[in-house]
Amino acid sequence: MNRLRAVLPTRADLAAVRRRDLLAGLTVAIVALPLALGFGVSSGLGASAGLATAVVAGALAAVFGGSNLQVSGPTGAMTVVLVPIAAAHGADGVLTVGLLAGLILVALAFVRAGRSMRYLPAPVVEGFTLGIACVIALQQIPNALGVPKPTGDRVVFVAWQAVLDFVHRPQWTAIGLAVAVAVVMLLGSRWRPTVPFSLLAVIAATVALPVLHLGPVALIGDLPAGLPAPSPAFFDLSALPALLPSAVAVAALAALESLLSASVADGMTVGQKHDPDRELFGQGLANIAAPLFGGVPATGAIARSAVNVRAGAGSRLAALTHAAVLAVIVYTAAPLVARIPLAALAGVLLATAIRMVEVGSLRAMARATRADALVLVLTALATVALDLVQAVILGLVVAGALALRSVAKQARVEEVDFAGDLPGATSDEEHALLAEHIVAYRIDGPLFFAAAHRFLMELADVTDISVLILRMSRVTTIDASGALVLKDTVDKLEHRGIAVFISGIRDGHHRPLEALGVIARLDADGRVFTTTPEAIAAARRLLHDNGIVSAALN
Repeated sequence: MNRLRAVLPTRADLAAVRRRDLLAGLTVAIVALPLALGFGVSSGLGASAGLATAVVAGALAAVFGGSNLQVSGPTGAMTVVLVPIAAAHGADGVLTVGLLAGLILVALAFVRAGRSMRYLPAPVVEGFTLGIACVIALQQIPNALGVPKPTGDRVVFVAWQAVLDFVHRPQWTAIGLAVAVAVVMLLGSRWRPTVPFSLLAVIAATVALPVLHLGPVALIGDLPAGLPAPSPAFFDLSALPALLPSAVAVAALAALESLLSASVADGMTVGQKHDPDRELFGQGLANIAAPLFGGVPATGAIARSAVNVRAGAGSRLAALTHAAVLAVIVYTAAPLVARIPLAALAGVLLATAIRMVEVGSLRAMARATRADALVLVLTALATVALDLVQAVILGLVVAGALALRSVAKQARVEEVDFAGDLPGATSDEEHALLAEHIVAYRIDGPLFFAAAHRFLMELADVTDISVLILRMSRVTTIDASGALVLKDTVDKLEHRGIAVFISGIRDGHHRPLEALGVIARLDADGRVFTTTPEAIAAARRLLHDNGIVSAALN
């Protein structure tokens, strides 16, 4: 019950409502309309599916989500995932996947998985965004060129085949509309960022087509009617094993993109902070409900959320208003929507893809380190060549491996001079003999699997000494692999007659060393010490007891 209360709306959500949220919501709806239409068409389920998603998911995510500023709906990233699902399983498969993904998101909210998203490396996010932008642009090539969409689920192949078809049967009207709409959007956003040039460009293209007799161009109304009214029959239990992997992928993407979008919205304001777990809950409910109305899976939308913030939104009322305005359009302007050229929507999405790419951020990330540049490029290429979830996993694996490599390089072992720290030496001669037979090494950094073998095995090659003291006060962490390598090193040294003393083990490091039997025998023999001077004094006594120093002095 406590977890349920934590993700449900509160009175504080209503206290922040302001009048200008209504104007912000209207502004976002104007911007969102062509995007919802375009992403619905790109997903393969039709413009009506995009609008249904924007209305239903947008409203529920606004009420139950964890951000006051987030605007949710169909997105380009989600479209990239849905295209192969629609090709393989049809519309019913997409609806089922959306419902399953919603249930997974609700479960993630209750296990508090939202906070774990903050650990995603920045190069992975940048590469992921760049790859999505490329895929969205490639998906628009057939409509922008005015050719039928070739069969296939690999966007690079489909785009190339569309180019070949265009070469054989050029459709200059379509490409002209697409380029014109994209140029108007890109230039207009620089000139007047608050003006909805996307909608104005689409309206202009729709009006100009019949007035100027520009030639035959495919319209939204030429597409199949879209989805029938959904019924419980679309949820086929027998199809769950085949659809579950896709549902996990959709849920992972929805969680990732929504939390990133909410973070971006927070960063554009002062005093706003989203609740990641509640955001997952809201997105889960939105994705459970959207399929029941024929909608595709939804996420938080970065571009629309940014417009919402710039328009002055301060509460959830803005996102709710956006959904309500789109609902009115669905029921009152459907005939007008049907006359919009597909090439115009392709131009909108091409401009959206271009605006997704932050050149300055990419340049800075690429210049940061070679590892960051490598992770960014690999994630982007994997997004285009594979799929989004596999791309993120690959990026995380490579980033983790490179991070471990970097941390491992920081670990080192070096011989330390303790010539002035030999307690009990009664003469320069004895001092020199003790220094000859006792050697101290200090381990700096992490003693873990990626670094232990590299330097601890060097200690096993130490010769011509009687005692080796390991100073471990600067060891930052120890894992089982590091402890086992340390144990093997100690065994090899003592097998060659070299006594090993250990000093300065930090609190918290005793457990792995004791659990794996590294220091049990040394501790029993009195060779584990808190400080290095204590270890040196014990080493001196051992040399005296063995007659090594005394015999040499006599």
